[in-house]
Amino acid sequence: MVTLEIMQFVEQNILPRYTQFDRAHSLRHVNDVITASLKLARRLGADPDMAYVVAAYHDLGMEGPRAIHHITGGRILAADRRLARWFTPEQISIMREAVEDHRASASKAPRSIYGRIVAEADRQLLPDTVMRRTIEYGIDHYPQLSVEEHLERFIRHIEEKYSEHGYIRLWISGSDNERHLQHLRHIINTPHLLKQHFYRIWGEIRQDRHDGQDNVTTPTISDKHKNEKMRNEK
Repeated sequence: MVTLEIMQFVEQNILPRYTQFDRAHSLRHVNDVITASLKLARRLGADPDMAYVVAAYHDLGMEGPRAIHHITGGRILAADRRLARWFTPEQISIMREAVEDHRASASKAPRSIYGRIVAEADRQLLPDTVMRRTIEYGIDHYPQLSVEEHLERFIRHIEEKYSEHGYIRLWISGSDNERHLQHLRHIINTPHLLKQHFYRIWGEIRQDRHDGQDNVTTPTISDKHKNEKMRNEK
């Protein structure tokens, strides 16, 4: 169980910072990562306080450039002197490394159990979750794209990251993510299913925003211009 004082500190001072990020790195996302991290920590016998703090800080680097957000996030954690109330310098160093190691494109295994925990928790490989986050990221960052252009970007990103030849790596064997990734790869390998899922989730997002659950309007079929950033996306 997480120490109550640490939980109160994080809820009051850290989690609110996620409200400024895109929907793929939102407060909903970090709470999902926290829940999954604590579940894995119990299973693996890791310190729940450390697993909790790593999960809470893991995407704070989105306050800067996304490409190095894992490095920036580690620096933010290490520089937060308030954590010294509960953790030793050695523990803070381990947690910093864990945040640095969480990124999906990392080619090397995380340096500690806490890095493996947050990396695994961050994957969230339920197919609908993966696809929705991908679409939401596209809407937030490339609003000039038409629906067809969003579909092209969606398919390219999903294949580059999650297919059998994709760069994603799982670091904890026997996890739920292994099963979810197999299901996702079946969808990827069935192109008409992948497109069906895209249009279904796209419609759900548009309906959510139309109903006032989101104040950002999604692009429509009439949009013509492509954001040049798309070509440089990783």
